[in-house]
Amino acid sequence: MEDIAGKTFKVVIIGSGPAGLTAALYAARADLNPIVFEGPEPGGQLMTTTDVENFPGYPDGVMGPQMMQDFREQATKFGADARYGYVTDIDFDERPYKLTVDEKTEIKAHTIIISTGASAMWLGLESETRLRGKGVSACATCDGAFFRNQHVIIVGGGDTAMEEATFLTKFASKVTVVHRRDELRASKAMQTRAFENEKIEFIWDSEVEEVLGEQVVEGVKIKNRKTGDSTILDDVTGVFVAIGHKPNTDLFKGVLTMDDVGYIETKGQSTKTDLPGIFACGDAMDSFYRQAVTAAGTGCKAALDAEHYLSNELSLEAIAEEHWK
Repeated sequence: MEDIAGKTFKVVIIGSGPAGLTAALYAARADLNPIVFEGPEPGGQLMTTTDVENFPGYPDGVMGPQMMQDFREQATKFGADARYGYVTDIDFDERPYKLTVDEKTEIKAHTIIISTGASAMWLGLESETRLRGKGVSACATCDGAFFRNQHVIIVGGGDTAMEEATFLTKFASKVTVVHRRDELRASKAMQTRAFENEKIEFIWDSEVEEVLGEQVVEGVKIKNRKTGDSTILDDVTGVFVAIGHKPNTDLFKGVLTMDDVGYIETKGQSTKTDLPGIFACGDAMDSFYRQAVTAAGTGCKAALDAEHYLSNELSLEAIAEEHWK
């Protein structure tokens, strides 16, 4: 693989999920020769997803890892350089921006596209990890349709949990909400909607102790936090964890404007951030939709914004700097 130490790139893309690889495709087709650093989780969250049936172009569905391989191959076909690497530091005061990759290799970039994604927060159970993608999910919109006429549980008590519980009632015969407390954190409107849905039941003051099954989910063991008693629900085939997502944006804290959770805020309908030439897309900036197709759309926007910046704003900045020397 080509040595990149000391080189300056027009576009550096950090992250390789649907957003990052779509940005790479568009930037490559614009002859911007982008380089993609795939990060600690090449392919993003879809690498732990089995069947994807809601992405256009795959009428028979596709395995998540295969879809991301397709994305990668298409981007590299047009000249994107996608390689394993982790951006560990960025000098935001220097222009072009100086990046350190894997704590040792320094490069520079005129533009940076942040597509570092977000990671679902999990319960931390061994059984949960083992059965992830085999009945355990963190996305009801992605996987709910696989559980038609089945009993599923939702773990959580916030707006996302109530929204996903309500969504799952379109498919499941029964949705049981398991919550650690005796009241929900969700907004009153979301609570009312859930309480009034006859398909939704609640188990209070409880937590999932174990997900049962070897190859697929075959039940759950639930522990009451007040009494210590455990109960087994042996008809549950799906476990949806809805306790939040954490955007992978620690590298940019204190530099770029973020919301309270850590999602990067962008300007208007664009992907522009606070700093010139730095753009954000995908789950690093989207706390609402969190779908592969919407992430890909923002990746497209980020590449177009970067291309416009390189063609127009960057040259104007250079002229202004030269004028004031």
